[in-house]
Amino acid sequence: MRKLFKPMLASAVLALGLAGCGANEKEAEPEKAAPKKQEEKVVNVYTARHYEADDEVFKKFTEETGIKVNVVKGEAEELIERLKREGKSTEADLFVTVDGGVLSNAKKTGILQPVESETVEKNVPEKFRDQDNNWVGMSTRARVIVYSKDRVKPEELSTYEDLTSDKWKGKVLARSSTNMYNQSLLASFIELNGEKEAEKWASGIVKNFARQPDGGDRDQAKAIAAGVGDVAIMNTYYVGLLANSEDPEEVKVAEGLGVFFPNQETNGTHVNISGIGLTKHSKHPNNATKLIEYVTDQEAQEFLSANNYEFPVNEKAEKPELLQSWGDFKMQDLNFEKLGEYNQKAIEIFNKVGWK
Repeated sequence: MRKLFKPMLASAVLALGLAGCGANEKEAEPEKAAPKKQEEKVVNVYTARHYEADDEVFKKFTEETGIKVNVVKGEAEELIERLKREGKSTEADLFVTVDGGVLSNAKKTGILQPVESETVEKNVPEKFRDQDNNWVGMSTRARVIVYSKDRVKPEELSTYEDLTSDKWKGKVLARSSTNMYNQSLLASFIELNGEKEAEKWASGIVKNFARQPDGGDRDQAKAIAAGVGDVAIMNTYYVGLLANSEDPEEVKVAEGLGVFFPNQETNGTHVNISGIGLTKHSKHPNNATKLIEYVTDQEAQEFLSANNYEFPVNEKAEKPELLQSWGDFKMQDLNFEKLGEYNQKAIEIFNKVGWK
């Protein structure tokens, strides 16, 4: 934002100078602009991301700028409702959450305003920003096929659709249909392939379940290690968290897992996004914008990726060794707003096919 303000200040000074030409000192005095009130050195964040890596980035931001970051954590839906309820009286300057559908919903409810920053636009490619800049991407995570290295060969894998074939009967693991990541995955299939094909896929996965959905993504990985199933639909960053866990048993689980990016010859691998948005009634918009710029710059992006194993949105940021070992991949070409648009239809399909 600082770059954007300089030309405006220069114009204001020029205008005052011209207005003062030919006037005496007493007459010119009332024309002087009153100094602008400085924002309190604070920024208040409502976040649905509960990661230590985020806390560390906020801490470093405070150390470098002197701007204190106050954080309120909660579930995305409850934070959106809180922002709606608080309205103009809210103390929140920024809203942070995971999932493109949730970000789309936040925009539609009117709790956000556009972020105006040339720095942010340089840091984050257009594909990872809302078309009106109501939110900006912080990181991405791919929802992939994780497999047992002992029982599955990578060449046996190909697409999400192939997981519905008979060869995977009784071998597929996935978490509940109430999970946002699964809902957005199916929403992407609705957008790319149509409702009929999306329902066919969901029904085929249900028929191939190794067990009824249970637990989170880590639990699917542990079920592979225990021999309950051979393949699981998971987010990549959970593999990173397991591989770098302080628990030796979790590290052992990760060592037996392979990561496969499906649909490289078709629509690409499904990718979801974490994002940050400036609240409509922010009391500290300049400080908030500075934090968005900081979070999306190369250094912070590399820190988040190295410590939370998500993919950076800043293309200059280098990925950690683990993510590099998985290789580059083609991602779905999809407007993240579609994940919210088709969320309810995805839930209806899951219920219809019996994906509990």
